[in-house]
Amino acid sequence: MSVSSSLAKRELAGLPGPYWVLWVGTLINRLGTMVQPFLAFYLTGTRGMSLAHTGVVMTVFGVGALFSQLISGWLSDRIGRRVTLASGMLATSVSVLTLAYSTSLGMLAFSVFALGLAIDVYRPASNTLVADLVPVRSRARAFGFLFWAINLGFTAGVLTGGTLAETAFMWLFWIDAITCAVFGVLVLLLVPEPNQVKQNKKQEGSLGDVFRDRAMVGFAFVTLGYFFVYLQSQIGLPLAMEKAGLPPSAFGTAIAVNGVLIVIVQPLVVGRLARMDLGKVAAVGIALAGLGFGATTFATSTAMFVFSVIIWTGGEIVTTVVSATIASNMAPPHLRGRYNGLYGFAWSLAGLLAPTLGTRLLSVNSAALWLTCAAVCGAAALGQFALAPEIRRRTEAAARAQERDEQQPVPEKSPA
Repeated sequence: MSVSSSLAKRELAGLPGPYWVLWVGTLINRLGTMVQPFLAFYLTGTRGMSLAHTGVVMTVFGVGALFSQLISGWLSDRIGRRVTLASGMLATSVSVLTLAYSTSLGMLAFSVFALGLAIDVYRPASNTLVADLVPVRSRARAFGFLFWAINLGFTAGVLTGGTLAETAFMWLFWIDAITCAVFGVLVLLLVPEPNQVKQNKKQEGSLGDVFRDRAMVGFAFVTLGYFFVYLQSQIGLPLAMEKAGLPPSAFGTAIAVNGVLIVIVQPLVVGRLARMDLGKVAAVGIALAGLGFGATTFATSTAMFVFSVIIWTGGEIVTTVVSATIASNMAPPHLRGRYNGLYGFAWSLAGLLAPTLGTRLLSVNSAALWLTCAAVCGAAALGQFALAPEIRRRTEAAARAQERDEQQPVPEKSPA
């Protein structure tokens, strides 16, 4: 057996069959994610909407998405992760097709709100399922490989969608709807509801319990700060490159470097990162992202922008491998869905704040945006470092509790 195959076998060990169903379903779903990236183009181009109306519709989408993950986290704890995930995927499929055939502004707005409300239901449910299915000490690897599948599928899907958008936009809706439905059906047929979910339903708990957890709320604020900065790769970066006199192809080159690095580098480092102190790893990743975005202040050529992208991509790889793991490890089992819902809510809130604040800072000058990004990541990294001891304590406690449960003998059934 070669060294590379032995390494691969070791990194994939401990990840059960249902996890790989989730992995394959996620990859299929992200390969078909074509409507959301091109939604603004569809509204202004194919539908001929004004920029003002397009802005209103996109805001409605953001409002729906803002509450999507909180609702999903609550449902995951109340009715089960499997049903919530599958229902979210099927609802997304229906919403995509409804949007495709909506004609009036009112119906478009309703369809986009429904899409926003459904599109991220799968995230807390999926993350919670992974945490239920995978041993504590293997979770960082599991989430790392899942993130890799998301990036691989999304990159390929956007490239295909960009080609189809020029000639046959309706195909984007049908491909997106079909891949969502396939993911939902795969989950219903092949992913069992974890046994502990039935026990979790018997325990009392609420979203208020999550908000009273200061460490988790602190981690949500860290996530909000980091993701606000990360989103500038999609909002501030192309605008800053345009202001620097560079063509759209230059942004395409820079962002392609991001995707290529993730696809190549992440599988090589995920195992090593998973064995480190997760809280400190996240702090280093956030700081590295801040350094990369801050370096964009001095970029004037494509090469310099690419250099900054390489730096913050390293931070992205490190941070995203462990952040979902931290959210799951922080949670007691009966509130795991709600904890992941709060984690996802922070991402969604950043998605609403980033376009408005980012463009306003950029309107002052490029330095105002990128130095603010560096400062926000610096503060978030310090906050994350302060949380690291508590994250380590809860992770070790969860691992010990799981090991004790596994060592307990299964009680025999009494004869009838």
